[in-house]
Amino acid sequence: MGIGEFFGYGFIQRALLAGSCIALLCSLLGVLLVLRRLSLIGDGLAHVTFGSVALGLLLRLHPLSISIPVVMASSLGILKLTEKARLFGDAAIGIVSAVGIACGIILASVAGGFNVDLFSYLFGNILSISSGEVLTAMVVSSLAVVIIICFYNDLLSVSFDEEFAKTSGIDTSRINTILVLLTAVTVSLAMKVVGIMLTSALLILPAVTSLQIAKGFKHTMVLALVIAVISVVCGICISFLLNLPAGATVVLVNFLFFLGALTLNRVFLKK
Repeated sequence: MGIGEFFGYGFIQRALLAGSCIALLCSLLGVLLVLRRLSLIGDGLAHVTFGSVALGLLLRLHPLSISIPVVMASSLGILKLTEKARLFGDAAIGIVSAVGIACGIILASVAGGFNVDLFSYLFGNILSISSGEVLTAMVVSSLAVVIIICFYNDLLSVSFDEEFAKTSGIDTSRINTILVLLTAVTVSLAMKVVGIMLTSALLILPAVTSLQIAKGFKHTMVLALVIAVISVVCGICISFLLNLPAGATVVLVNFLFFLGALTLNRVFLKK
C-alpha cells in the first residue's frame, strides 16, 4: 500500500485530524495538571465518563452529548470537595471516580450488560470516528486553545504558586474552575482516541516527557504539543498497518518517547 493510498482513506483522514486536535488539547492541559500535581484528575474523570457513556447508551443518545455535561459537573464537584469539605485533591478525585465507575456498572447492568458499543468507548476506536465528532473535536480544541492563550499568565502563576498568585490579585478560584472544566471536556473527547481506560495517559505522558528535556514553561508546552501530535499520528498509522488497537498503540508510542527523553536527560543533559 502506497502512502497516497493510505492517506486517501476517509476514515484515516478523520482519525488523524480529530486525533491531532485532541492531542494538542491534552498536551497543553497535561502540562498544567502535572505542574499542579493534579495528574490523576484525568483518570478520575475518565471513570465518570464510563458512567456517562453507559447512561447515554441506556437512553439511546449519543454518549458524547451526555458525557460532556456530566463530566463537567463532576469536575466542579471535585473542585468544591477540595474547597468546602477540607479534602486533599486525590481524596476528592477518588470519591468522584468511585461513584462514577459504580454508576456506570449499574447502568450497564440495567441496559443488559457490557456490549460492543460500551467496549469501544472503554478501549477507544478512533478509526470509526464520525465527521460530526471530528467537527466537535476541532471546535472544542480551538475554543480551549483560545481560552488558554487569554488566561496564559494567570494559569502560569497559579500552576507554580497558587498562594502567591492569590495575593497578587489573581482570581484563583476562577482559574481553577476554567482548568477543571477544560480537563472535563478534554477527557470526554479523548475517550474516542485512546478509550476511557487510557485517557489519563494521553494527558500525562506528553507533559512528563517534555518536562524531562524542555527549558522554560513555553518550551515545555510547545514540546509536549509536538510529542502528543506525533505520537497520535504514528500510533494511528502503526495500528492500522499492523492491525493493532489504536488507543493502546498511541499510548505505547507516547511511552517510547518518554523513555527516549528520560535517557536523553540522564545521559546527555544530566538535568
